[in-house]
Amino acid sequence: LSLHDALPISIIYSLMILIFCRRSPAWFFRGIRETIVTAFATRSSAGTLPVTLENVRENFGVSEGISSFVVPLGATINMDGTVLYLGVCALFVAQAFNVLVTPQMLITIAISSTLASIGAAGVPGAGLIMLTTVLSSVGLPVEGVGLVAGIDVILGGLRSCLNVVGDAAVCAVVASSEGEQLKN
Repeated sequence: LSLHDALPISIIYSLMILIFCRRSPAWFFRGIRETIVTAFATRSSAGTLPVTLENVRENFGVSEGISSFVVPLGATINMDGTVLYLGVCALFVAQAFNVLVTPQMLITIAISSTLASIGAAGVPGAGLIMLTTVLSSVGLPVEGVGLVAGIDVILGGLRSCLNVVGDAAVCAVVASSEGEQLKN
């Protein structure tokens, strides 16, 4: 996961806030800055759950009913940062081992990355373990995990940030769509 990957997704979340909540993306990111810092430090969407819930309730005015449903659901299944990480790492390993990636392999990488990210535990380092599953699914050497293990701490923080931003954005959009008045 790099800035190149995270930027388009951050733009999509910003547009969601702008269009569906009729609020500035700056309002949104100010409201969840504590969540973002906590996610980066803990490298865990699940570990950030209490901070995310507090931020969407206190800073956005989202009700307890909506936030306590949407945010934990997002922490469980919204792993877009992990999906991107697994896919990019699999392609990096293929390139490092000089393996030609076929269209079938790309499809398998996309599907296995998505399934692995949903099944990943909400603990730091789980993405690295899931990478072995993705590499195995397309016959790439599992030893390739060692190529990214050294920087996985930083990448894990970035993945978690991306995931919790998505959780909070969807929570705000759902609250707005349910007629809740979001705080200014």
